Amino acid sequence: MRVAWRALWREVTAAAHGAARAWAGPCRERDLAVQALKAALAAWVAWALAGWWLHAPVAFVAPWVAVVLVESTVYRSIAHGLQQLAAVAAGTIVATAVAPAVHSTVAAMAVVLPLAMLLGQWRRLGSQGIYAATGALFVLTGGSVTVTTSAARLAEAFFGAAVGIAVNALVRPPLYVRDSRAVLRDATQEAHDILRAVAEGLAEGRWDAEEAGARHERALRLHRLVEQARSSVAWSRESLRGNLRRRRTGAVPPPGEGYDDAVVVLDYAAVHTAGVTRTVLEAAAEDRAAPRPHPELARRYAEFLHRTAHALRLYSHSRFGDDRGDELRAAVARLRATLDELRRDLVRSTRDDPDEVATYGALLAQAHRLADQLVVSGA
Repeated sequence: MRVAWRALWREVTAAAHGAARAWAGPCRERDLAVQALKAALAAWVAWALAGWWLHAPVAFVAPWVAVVLVESTVYRSIAHGLQQLAAVAAGTIVATAVAPAVHSTVAAMAVVLPLAMLLGQWRRLGSQGIYAATGALFVLTGGSVTVTTSAARLAEAFFGAAVGIAVNALVRPPLYVRDSRAVLRDATQEAHDILRAVAEGLAEGRWDAEEAGARHERALRLHRLVEQARSSVAWSRESLRGNLRRRRTGAVPPPGEGYDDAVVVLDYAAVHTAGVTRTVLEAAAEDRAAPRPHPELARRYAEFLHRTAHALRLYSHSRFGDDRGDELRAAVARLRATLDELRRDLVRSTRDDPDEVATYGALLAQAHRLADQLVVSGA
């Protein structure tokens, strides 16, 4: 019981924090609250017009369709609306054709529902295919089955879809460019922090296996942040399709090549960071097979990591904040010079030990890949 109360308290606390963030300023929580209110508004408008004003015979269909079509993007509302209407129409037509010939609701369900479910698997209906069975059930369980009643259901579904799409498109249509910037900045900041932490450990000669393992875990999680960033950029582009709010306000530029470049750079940074932390972890292990780098070489590599972290931060600012392109180009030039010095030092210091050559070669290859990507993106 105590565990259940603690879990409930955590949920309540998280909800309270989310509400506070939504009240304080623009954020994901506020976007979700706005979409919830818009869905309620769409359902109310659809019912007020279809049920209260027009006294439609099956008015409940209009608010039901309207509320589910206030989607996360305007484009998705339109696309899913068309698919849902097609699915509902298919199920309604099949049920209307079969039910009068069977004269039993139970028997009609046994015949119609398998057909409706098969129709719902048509790939062009996408995730809305299930509504073929829903439309059929509305016909079969709604009393007498007539062509007039089925036509009224379809008309109400079309009306509800129009209301839902209109509300989503006209009342503060959702934009997610801000979310993409936030995710990209978070991923860049995490890559910066990991590289700085590894660099400090190498510069101070700390070879703690537990500490190295924690950094490697963070580096592996960085890949998930990059994937979230890639998904967020695609989501942002979709939110701008057919969005009138973008035309009215011009508040945010669309995610262009800068966003794609940022995802590519972060992908390289994630791979590089995971490789570095894995190599350091192997060298820090007590029963290590790989040799530890010489202290002077470790300090050189730490300097390279510091410069890499600094260049990543400048890259983030230049893409999504201040215009710091000149600083970025200068930082990338210093990074390249440091890499050249590091390569020469490794060539002079490496002996004929194959394990040592493999360790240094892995570190150097990872450094080259990230530096090359930053040179191209920062040019």
